[in-house]
Amino acid sequence: MEAATQDSGPSSHGGTRDAFFDNAKYLLIVLVAVAHAWELVETSRATRALYVLVYTFHMPAFIIISGYLSRSFTARPHQIRRLVGGIVVPYVVFETAYSVFKRYADDAPDHPISLLDPWLLTWFLAALFIWRLTTPLWQQLRHPLAVALTVAVLASVTPGFGDDLNLQRVLQFLPFFVLGLCLKAEHFQLLGRREIRLLAIPLFVGALAFAYWASTRLRTEWFFRRSSAQEIGEPWWTGVVMTFALFGCSVLLTAAFLSWVPRRRTWFTVLGAGTICGYLLHGFLTKGAEYAGVADTYTWLNDPAGKVLLSVITAVAVTVLCTPPVRRHLRPVTEPDLSWAFRSNLAERPAKG
Repeated sequence: MEAATQDSGPSSHGGTRDAFFDNAKYLLIVLVAVAHAWELVETSRATRALYVLVYTFHMPAFIIISGYLSRSFTARPHQIRRLVGGIVVPYVVFETAYSVFKRYADDAPDHPISLLDPWLLTWFLAALFIWRLTTPLWQQLRHPLAVALTVAVLASVTPGFGDDLNLQRVLQFLPFFVLGLCLKAEHFQLLGRREIRLLAIPLFVGALAFAYWASTRLRTEWFFRRSSAQEIGEPWWTGVVMTFALFGCSVLLTAAFLSWVPRRRTWFTVLGAGTICGYLLHGFLTKGAEYAGVADTYTWLNDPAGKVLLSVITAVAVTVLCTPPVRRHLRPVTEPDLSWAFRSNLAERPAKG
């Protein structure tokens, strides 16, 4: 999402946007939306396998990129202002909007409106706000990834965290953000090597085959990371095992995916700048279709051909939502001018040696 790119470090093009990351973000937001659309229809074993495969890496990849592009965050005044405008404001607006939408579109008048309990898609903004604020701390630690993995393991075996800011997800996804902070430009350049791209093919084929085998044996709740092991009915020690297993699988599949992302400007590069719009708006489409019972009315959508058509329609819809016109119209919410809210004399002086 665009919110993930704010206050990023220098790009490889001397201050201009990096086409590679914009391409990756667009392709990932398409996968996010399509995976949400699959939840509307009956799940076959093949669909479930694709769902498991996509959920293994699509959000981890987003979060790794978010961490990488947050490396320069040091909580300077202008960064705090952008953090509020690019993350806090969209969170407040869309958390409220989705809650109201749920009340009226789903005939659920008692659905609460709470800024402490992210609903549907807004959890990512709450998580990104927390991760970015803690960036200076992670950058001071000697072994930040080991610490982050320890935190994730502890979260996965600790029930009763509650729903406040979706802390289970914040902590269980934390290692991916910290990994992004630890990466350097040469790591992404390494993924562009021909041998890495070739290795990605059998890796994805093998992962899909394993997902097909595991689709009837593995709880999909593991991939959401919103509950502890005990809360999804598993022994506590499985939380430890699954934290490390999913982290390893997610990183490998993210690397394989990124190895095939174009590094040059393409027709969809410009859409990468509007992924926050696609992310925040597509939920109204998928949830609206769910509340309207579209899959029940048009039962042919549950057939293989129907699922393919649904995937194509969803990909086209989220593409439209990422276009510059939509981004411009949504800018007062996603990129608001908050100069009126902050002191204009807030000078940023270089630290004295």
